[in-house]
Parts: sequence; C-alpha cells; structure tokens
Amino acid sequence: MNGFTAIIQLIYVLAAACFVIGLHLMNSPATARRGNQISTAGMAIAGVATLILLIHDGTVTAAGWTVLIIGALLGSAAGLWSAQRVQMTAMPQLVSMFNAVGGGAAALVAIYEYVHDESVPGTSVLGTITVTTVLDVIIGSVTFTGSLIAAGKLQGLISGQPIMLPGGRYLSMALTVIMLGTGAFMLTTPSLPALLILILASLGFGVTMVLPIGGADMPVVISLLNAFTGTAVAMAGFVIGNWALIIAGALVGASGGILTKLMADAMNRSLRNIMIGGFGTGDSQAAVAGPTGDVRSIAADDAAIQLAYAQKVIIVPGYGLAAAQAQHQVAELAKLLEERGVEVSYAIHPVAGRMPGHMNVLLAEANVPYPQLREMDEINPEFPRADVALVIGANDVTNPAARRAGTPISGMPILDVDKAKSIIVIKRSMGHGYAGIDNELYIDPKTSMFFADAKSALSDLTAAVKTLVG
Repeated sequence: MNGFTAIIQLIYVLAAACFVIGLHLMNSPATARRGNQISTAGMAIAGVATLILLIHDGTVTAAGWTVLIIGALLGSAAGLWSAQRVQMTAMPQLVSMFNAVGGGAAALVAIYEYVHDESVPGTSVLGTITVTTVLDVIIGSVTFTGSLIAAGKLQGLISGQPIMLPGGRYLSMALTVIMLGTGAFMLTTPSLPALLILILASLGFGVTMVLPIGGADMPVVISLLNAFTGTAVAMAGFVIGNWALIIAGALVGASGGILTKLMADAMNRSLRNIMIGGFGTGDSQAAVAGPTGDVRSIAADDAAIQLAYAQKVIIVPGYGLAAAQAQHQVAELAKLLEERGVEVSYAIHPVAGRMPGHMNVLLAEANVPYPQLREMDEINPEFPRADVALVIGANDVTNPAARRAGTPISGMPILDVDKAKSIIVIKRSMGHGYAGIDNELYIDPKTSMFFADAKSALSDLTAAVKTLVG
C-alpha cells in the first residue's frame, strides 16, 4: 500500500467514524436529526475520497467516467425526488426499494470481480476472495428479489396476504441446498456456469422467502432485509478491499439484525420462522370463536365531552394517522387537553404503522414532547387508569384476538386498549388491518366508533373541545 492509498484508507476510517457516531445519536429522538446529518457527512467524505482515488489511479476510461457521471446524476435525482415527493405512508416501500438497490449493487460488485478475475489468464479466484464473493452474491441476490416482493406487497401490487406456492417450502429447501452446494463447489473450482446457477438460485430464494409472509409481519421483513443489505455491502467491501464499505455494511447488518430480533419479539415471532417464511398465517392450534356484538358510533360533540372531562387520556396512533397526515392535528388536540388539566400520553406499539419507528417520526415532526411517547411495555399497565383511550387508525396492534389461539396475530403482544374505562376509535370504515381480520375491540361495549378521516375527525374534536372550554 503506497502513501496515497494509505491516506485514502484513513479518510475511509474517518467516514466510518461518522457512521458510528451518527448511529449512536439515532438512539434518541432528541439527537436523531443530528445523527443523520453526521452520517450524511461521513457518506459525503467517503464519496469524495473515492472520486479522488479514481482520478489519481487514472484507470477509468472515458466511457467509464461517462457511466459514473450519468449514474451519479440519475441516482441523485431519484434520491432528491424521493425525499421531496414520497409520503411518509409510502416510506416502507421506499426503504424496501433501497434495500433492493443496495443488495443488487453489492451482488453486481462481486459478480464483476469474479468474472473479471476468471477472465484474466493465470489469475486465481480461490481462497478468501471467493468466500466473500460467494456470500456477497447469495446475500445480495436474495435481498434484491426479496425486497422487490416486500415493496410490491406494501404497495398493493402483490397481495398482502400470505401467498403459499404449491410445494413452496420444499422449493425453498431445494434452493437452499443448491446455493450452498454451488457455493462450496466454487470454492475449489472457478466456474462461470456455477456462478449463474448460484445467482438464479439466490434470486429465486428471495422470492420464495418473502411471498409466504403476511402484511402484518412486514415490519419484521423490512428489518431483516435491511440487515441482509448491510451484510452484502460488507462482503462487497471485502471483495474490493474497501474499509468504508466493510465498516458501514457491518454497522447496517448488525443494527438491522438487532432490530429484527427486537421486532420479532414484539410480534411474538421466531427468527426461524422469519427465515423459512410462512409466518403470519395463524397459529397451528384450532381457532377459538371470538365474541360477537354490535358496533356503536359516536359524534364529535359526544367524543369531545369524554375527552375534555377526563383526567387521563392515552392516544394510540396507527397507520390511519399516518395515511391522513394528521400528526399536527393530534398534537393540537393533545395540547388543548393538557391546558385543561388532562394528563395525555401516547402509546407506541413497536410495529404500529408499517415500519419500526413510524409513529415516533410522525409525532416528532409535530413537536410532540418526547417524554409523552411511551413504549408498549411501559404504557400497558396504565390503561386501566385511563379514562379514555383514543385510538387513531391503529388496528391489529389493539386487537384482543391476539390473546386467542388460531388467528393470524395469535400471541402477538398488543396494547391493552380494551382495559381503559372508555375507548374512542377514529377510523374511516370497518376495514381490516394488515392481518385481514376483524378487530374485536370495535364490538366492546366500552368502545365508540368515530367514522371519519383522521385529520378531519381530530379537527372536529379540537373545535368541539374548544367550545366546551369556552
């Protein structure tokens, strides 16, 4: 390693340090924005260092520079457009697409290096390079197709219900054997046909892994695929000897893996089921019939009376809040209630919305005080003391059916909304959540349904409370 290259590698270490610091700051909502800024600065440093290295080496042809410039411009334009135009409700789909791009790009790096090395007479591709190459191709290809399927499910292009292919489990097992067998073969015998088989088997496994997973479990899938993306990028870093890629990929892979475990625990799903697919299809035990009853609707004035004269109100935000972009309206209502002396807090389920932290980001945007955002384990004991639980578009995470066997959400920890003294649910209709089942909370005698768009409903409630206060 010459002096110039050593300096570039040290700059990569500086960039990696920015990634570590940024990731640490993201542990708290209060410092998350600064963490993003520091991580972005690290990525900019790494990008500039790589550009300088390419210019210094002088190995990139005119055609190569053309491709790099066009790719950078197109990628920057797509990223800028996404940041400005994609709604928060579509962010999970966007994250899945980013996972697909990251995994696919990492796999292409390994594929190019393998093809290039084998095409050079006298060049060996055996040993450590091949191990990381094989892992990069497998993980990157699985991430690519798996993320595309996940994005399609989230966008509604593919059914959100579990899609069980005939013999799907056996197909997944066969693809796994092919991947491992072909990878082992490539460790001792360089072969382009074997590489092609490895790519196709990995792409196929990504499809068969995600198709059987139901929409209710998509937050876990997103976290898992994000971990896969980071691992693939780290493998690409080993392939081309880039410290920044190795460290950044390892950070993403490790943090994504930890988040996947936390999300799986929150959904009461095992990582084994996540890997082999097919979860989200219900418990294997016989279903126990749920309660029956009538749905009771309520008007804004009646709901406002309950809220205004309560001592303790717990707000439960869900996907309906995000879809209506009603975070500012709920923050205004909460502030009004607090001015009246009502104790207000927010119950945040780990998988409320469509991705981890969805509700936290929305409410932080509306400047909701961080101490009011309470995690499930912390807030559940307080529901029996709550005069009113105001549920805004949350469905599966409040469904008491999770406590019964034989449902798609059996065993999933839920918010104990039904233990509150009174429950008000804001929903546009009686539509199902991602699990595709009725919410038994809605027929609870203590529950009143306020059928309206979340933004308009919260505005009406705020106006009605102001009238009472006045």
